[in-house]
Amino acid sequence: MKAKGNGREFIGVFDSGFGGIDVLRGIVEELPAYDYVYLGDTARTPYGTRSKEVVYEFTKQAVDFLFENNCRLIVFACNTASSDALRKIQKEYLPKRYPGKRVLGVLIPAAEEAVSETKNKKIGVIATEGTVASGAFVRELLKLDPTIKIFQNACPLLVPIVESGEENSRAAELMIGNYLKPLKRKGIDTLILGCTHYGILEKKIRRAVGPKMRIVSESKVVPEKLEGYLTRHPEIERDLGKNGTVRFYSTDLTDKFTRLGSRFFGRKMEAQKVKLG
Repeated sequence: MKAKGNGREFIGVFDSGFGGIDVLRGIVEELPAYDYVYLGDTARTPYGTRSKEVVYEFTKQAVDFLFENNCRLIVFACNTASSDALRKIQKEYLPKRYPGKRVLGVLIPAAEEAVSETKNKKIGVIATEGTVASGAFVRELLKLDPTIKIFQNACPLLVPIVESGEENSRAAELMIGNYLKPLKRKGIDTLILGCTHYGILEKKIRRAVGPKMRIVSESKVVPEKLEGYLTRHPEIERDLGKNGTVRFYSTDLTDKFTRLGSRFFGRKMEAQKVKLG
């Protein structure tokens, strides 16, 4: 099924599940004029426990779907895809299949923001197992400042909590506290929420770390970076549709996707089911 935009092109936003809807909300609030397509691979979420090869294959299928549906630019609102697949897709896949198209990740904007925020040069990262194992945040942060100390903790149970709609439960609060304890003991002053799902948990995370901790949430950082990117690339910006539309697609369309997605997006949304691959 093709998404049409009066001959204009869309900004695509892709995530393995619901978490990217929080990032999309931030983007739409910052840049409301553009046309967007959101794709959630909810049938195969979470990506964080899968092998690098599988993440690349799934991400490639999402890229195919979005570019075939008239997207000019895709934002990977998924840290696992950004860490395990982004560079290979940018360097190998796009030049062969989609020259002129662009794919951006959320990881580098978050790293840049964290480096600018930290005062004691101790940065914590919470993320999925896949993102932590990839070392992507460590690599990008050290590129920006080799003197920074980075402490990571994988939080495998947080994505399922969000995906099940239990983010306000006592269990979620206890898990967050346990995951953050070792990072707080290291004396970090800046915390990167290294999974887009975690933005939905930001208020609970804030309570767990206290008011002085600087929290870097991709739903707040990415919109500003995307605006800057479009300013620097007018050849892309001028081809984007400006009807203020947002379309949602899911690989496992359930009432839960519409119900939770509407809550995360901040207004009622309708989605269509699609198959990837």
